Amino acid sequence: MNGLLHRAKGDKVIWTIVFFLSVVSLLAVYSSTGSLAYRLRNGHTEYYLIKQLTVLGLGLLIIYFAHRVNYTVYSRIAQIGFIISIPLLCYTLAFGRNLNSAARWINLPVINLTFQTSDIAKLALFMYVSRQLSRKQGVIEDFRKGFLPIIVPVGLICIMIMPANMSTALLLGASCMLLCFIGRVPVKYLAAMIGCMVGIVLLLFVFASLTGNKMRTATWVSRIESFSSGDDKDMPYQVQQANIAIAEGGVLGKGPGNSNQRNFLPHPYSDFIYAIIIEEYGIFGAFLILIAYMLLLLRSIRIFKKCPFAFGAFLALGLSFTLVIQALANMAVNVHLFPVTGVTLPMVSMGGSSVIFTSLAIGIILSVSRNVEETELKRIEKERIERVLEQQREAGLNIAV
Repeated sequence: MNGLLHRAKGDKVIWTIVFFLSVVSLLAVYSSTGSLAYRLRNGHTEYYLIKQLTVLGLGLLIIYFAHRVNYTVYSRIAQIGFIISIPLLCYTLAFGRNLNSAARWINLPVINLTFQTSDIAKLALFMYVSRQLSRKQGVIEDFRKGFLPIIVPVGLICIMIMPANMSTALLLGASCMLLCFIGRVPVKYLAAMIGCMVGIVLLLFVFASLTGNKMRTATWVSRIESFSSGDDKDMPYQVQQANIAIAEGGVLGKGPGNSNQRNFLPHPYSDFIYAIIIEEYGIFGAFLILIAYMLLLLRSIRIFKKCPFAFGAFLALGLSFTLVIQALANMAVNVHLFPVTGVTLPMVSMGGSSVIFTSLAIGIILSVSRNVEETELKRIEKERIERVLEQQREAGLNIAV
């Protein structure tokens, strides 16, 4: 274990954030699943805690091994991952497991593992877009040669995710647009793409209403209407219970394990875990969680600025964008600043595949950070050797004189 810790490289602040969020996850999951485990697991209240501990342990191992890989390897596998994600999304739409009227999951029969294919698609897409942005910088202002090879994959993946998971598709598209803006894609092209995406969403609603197709449009409309009405009577049940949890939390909270709303709030261990954290740890605890994600973004921006190669810079920034934007969306839903979505809080909410792919994303960010550190150390060592040689030459000249 000491050997692993000694060999762990990369941004130490990001490592600290990972461990902090992991501890928060264990505390919040244990508190929010105690009564659920007691009912479903014959009184074994630690069942979900042990399960989450196992998943987080696996996630930390994934982060470690992913950060030991040179990030240039991810450029080579970006195309493969993108190509694989397309048939996986198609299969999910056709034969995926339905939960809350949404086909988002597929089962692996041999190991009996259920995962969201959108998690694979998001990771593959950001690697692919980062690769394309780095390769197309010379022709980035050319619509056909620079813009289309970047934006077509983004639109394709978002459209395939949209029928089952509108919120994930919109957040993914927003993250990619932001990364493209930083990658010097002309604003007029991005504005046109945003207009096209809005048109596609409207066409999706029209198609569903005309054909009677059982898509999730009714759910989307009801969520938007309940959020925009401003009437407490129209507020969804889970939002009402989340508001009660936040109100009871106050400044310092009720203390670890003392949540009352975990017994009433739907999905207190995943979508609404942030409300449970506020109830138990107060506004102070909520602020610490927000600061952790903001620090992750700031440290990734620092990596972006220092990385000497475009692919690594775009990769680190793009992956941090998707994690932080997802976290902000989850927190906004919990405090009723955003319509209800199905996104979880990265590295905190209980989960299997979501934790695994989040860990892989963080590992890739740390891989870029490790490379930046090693490049910086080599530069410093080279400058030191040059200074020593210069001093030796000056000393030799003085002796000769």
